[in-house]
Amino acid sequence: MSRIVIAEFMDERALPALRAAHDVLYDPRLVDDTPRLLAEAASADALIVRNRTQVRGALLAALTRCKVIGRLGVGLDNIDVPGCEAQGLKVIPATGANALSVAEYVVATAMLLLRGSYQHSGAVADGKWPRPALSNGRETAGKTLGLIGFGSIGQLSAGLARGLGMSVIAHDAVLPASHPAFAAHGVRAVSLDELTATADVISLHVPLLDSTRGLFGAQRIAAMKPGAVLINTARGGIVDERALTDALRSGHLGGAALDVFDAEPLPAAGHFQNCPNLVLTPHIAGVTTEANERVSLMIADEVLQALR
Repeated sequence: MSRIVIAEFMDERALPALRAAHDVLYDPRLVDDTPRLLAEAASADALIVRNRTQVRGALLAALTRCKVIGRLGVGLDNIDVPGCEAQGLKVIPATGANALSVAEYVVATAMLLLRGSYQHSGAVADGKWPRPALSNGRETAGKTLGLIGFGSIGQLSAGLARGLGMSVIAHDAVLPASHPAFAAHGVRAVSLDELTATADVISLHVPLLDSTRGLFGAQRIAAMKPGAVLINTARGGIVDERALTDALRSGHLGGAALDVFDAEPLPAAGHFQNCPNLVLTPHIAGVTTEANERVSLMIADEVLQALR
């Protein structure tokens, strides 16, 4: 029997299968108790985390018995993957399990920001009746969605967007324009510059690398179509946050939605305060009831297989 340590929240429907075969410590608060986490790591044969547990440095060194790291999500920014591999640890992300939740977030926020009518309930309730000001919203149908990164989330986003009558273009630095995924989803592969200049909505689906850090800085944001919408559910650091808020305040951009940030949680009274046409969410685009269940069941099964 192996010992499994789960340091962040996991859908409890996935726990019985783990407990039936192994000794399981499940404590979602463990991530915030570093001394205890390090102590428990020393006896762990498997460690399951989300995005807050930093599997590097002292924690990685403490995993002397560990065989596998299960990641309840897809991004691996919080895990020293080369360090894990050097130590013989298998790292397993929940690839694809939360893709639909992120895709729905992308399309829903695109619709909300294009229409521009749903953040004024207080004014209507107060009897101010801002009908003229809210009569210039835009329809989603006929607009162009530009996807930067065309993996599973991008492909699902494309399908939902095309169902609403949008045309979809995409740029992926890894996939050649001839890759069958583009044609299979009715998507035209374009250069990054063409996408930036022509899309009505741009959605980011790339990892944070040296090549993508600051990808949407002041210059690229200025090159976006006037009135365009920018959505980032990928990673903080890809978008220059101050350049984005400047573009929203100047009216160059029609809206933006950010689910990820340079610093999480955000500092109070920061540069996002009183910024117009902006939707901020706390890194939950891929976190829904259904996605939590899929992610947790997938990682539980993968960890069990790795421990056999």
